[in-house]
Amino acid sequence: MCSYPVVSRLPLLLGCLIGFFQGADSSLAGESPAAKVYGRQNEIAEKLQHTLTPHPRLLLTAEAERALVARLATDPALAQVEDFLRNEAEARLGDPVPERVLEGHRLLGLSQVAMKRLVILSYFWRRTGDPRFSDRVRADLKALIAFPDWNPSHFLDTAVLAYGVAIAYDWCYPALSPEERAAVREALKIKAFAPSRSDPWWVRTENNWNQVCHGGLGLAALAIADEEPAEAAWVLARAVESLPIAMHTYGPDGAYAEGPAYWGFGTTFNVYLLDALQTALGTDFGLSEIPGFLQTSDYLLHSNGPSGQYFNYSDSGPRDTPVPAVAWFAARTGRPELLASEWPWMQRRLDAPGGGTGGKYAPEQTVFLVWAARLATGGPALPGQLHWSGRGPTPVAYHRSGWNEEATWIAIKGGTPSTNHGHMDVGSFVVDALGVRWASDLGMQTYNNLEKTGIQLWNMAENSTRWNVFRLGAASHNVLTVDGRHQVLTGSAEIVRHGATRTVLDISSAYTGQLAAARRGVALLPDRSVLIQDELKGGDGPRSTVRWAMLTAAKVTLSGGAQATLEREGKTLALSVLEPAGVTLETYSTEPPASYDAPNPGTVMVGFRVPIAAGASSTFRVRLVPGDGPVSGELPPASLADW
Repeated sequence: MCSYPVVSRLPLLLGCLIGFFQGADSSLAGESPAAKVYGRQNEIAEKLQHTLTPHPRLLLTAEAERALVARLATDPALAQVEDFLRNEAEARLGDPVPERVLEGHRLLGLSQVAMKRLVILSYFWRRTGDPRFSDRVRADLKALIAFPDWNPSHFLDTAVLAYGVAIAYDWCYPALSPEERAAVREALKIKAFAPSRSDPWWVRTENNWNQVCHGGLGLAALAIADEEPAEAAWVLARAVESLPIAMHTYGPDGAYAEGPAYWGFGTTFNVYLLDALQTALGTDFGLSEIPGFLQTSDYLLHSNGPSGQYFNYSDSGPRDTPVPAVAWFAARTGRPELLASEWPWMQRRLDAPGGGTGGKYAPEQTVFLVWAARLATGGPALPGQLHWSGRGPTPVAYHRSGWNEEATWIAIKGGTPSTNHGHMDVGSFVVDALGVRWASDLGMQTYNNLEKTGIQLWNMAENSTRWNVFRLGAASHNVLTVDGRHQVLTGSAEIVRHGATRTVLDISSAYTGQLAAARRGVALLPDRSVLIQDELKGGDGPRSTVRWAMLTAAKVTLSGGAQATLEREGKTLALSVLEPAGVTLETYSTEPPASYDAPNPGTVMVGFRVPIAAGASSTFRVRLVPGDGPVSGELPPASLADW
């Protein structure tokens, strides 16, 4: 165990602080939002002067470390996690020193790798005092400081590095010489704070950039606040006033607009800052009480299917690691059941040949241990809630038959393709049963590969080539398509009914100009089968052809007519079209239609096509029955209006 000297805090000269603020960011000179930032800046300056805790002050104080050590002595599960992380830290000692090499226009891959290494090595220097860990931290800091910049044109890269450097500076403070500390402070000011003074677009956006950038810079500001109080007060005031813009999107229920994978990125950085404010200043300025924020842990909990995979809509990718922010929510709310999906993933990491904490973009897991150790009781508890829905920019709903791996689970989303990282997936669903993902989503395609081809990946306009990408357009998703057309970019589907076992969405606006009306409902039936029901009304134009389709990684055997059998991992699922009568199931290829499209091996789409005349009504009812049944005759009412 290493002790830390108390570092005296420099007195703050508020008059100088005002002058610094006025010169630092001319775009914040107006009444709003600058007036709020200015008022908050004075408040934070006072707190920095009177309540700033000594190093280590970020996330894991000296007192918290003593509590963690005591907990490790009595909690075998957490002790196993720390042993795993210790092996990972030992392996990281042999990594090459970071070099500034971009992937496309990003440095984010390097930033993530360097950040995770700084955090895990700094933690084990604190725990052991072993100079190998601090020496490697110092070598990485020296290399990063020597970079000409931290790629501020893609500021996520800068913010992630700022977070890692801040943790290393704070946790390894006694191991750094005065000259090394000064060099780190100067690098943070020049390479992290200075490029943000022009009021970049992310300062007040609603998406994960707000959370990650303010989170990374905020921890850096707290790390050096005793030596750089004026700069720290400005950075923190802007963050405290700007973070709510993104955090309000969690309301009213906690659903995250950008999907569960970006929840892991944005929300984790969000709570880095909330927690660091608490450990360094004794308050998070009420940010954690923003409506919907503390409830968002339920969103991520229910976004995990029994197969272990997310409902990976929009740009969410496959899951491969625990998410540390969930441990913060569990400790903050006293709800160990929130970790029900995280402990299995942690165990997968512990059991993985060769170890490793996940891919280069995976969350760093050291802080998972720090936060999980705060829980009053060890080990996961099973949640009691089987059904959950969240409103907001991207409404979602989940139903499951239980919390065991064999349970049936269906998830469905509304929202709009125009949300950040959105796809043409309004009304899309996924299904797990018998431990298998049956109805799937291809998820994201690597950004850099598409950008190199000239695809307008970040142009969200109707005529953007973004929507020609197979994985982003409607053709690859479990949605209705009308005459092969895209969904309407400005359409937005809401949940109109959610109850035990059933959810109904009004998806009409996603088909404006194509259908006069459209609703989709999903139901989890008592026999653990799933019903997907659509009610449509033809538009004003000539007869249209509507395709119902479901993506699967299973082997599909068509039985002729409206029956098909899906086989995967030694399990089976029966797909039956109950309505309309007389349809013929068919399969559709997922082969990449264009050279820039990613391959989709082992997948196929199964579905049917139905003509709908102008103004005519039609109902689709598709039932998915896991295994050999039993199959109950009990179905929901014939009309979605009666669900």
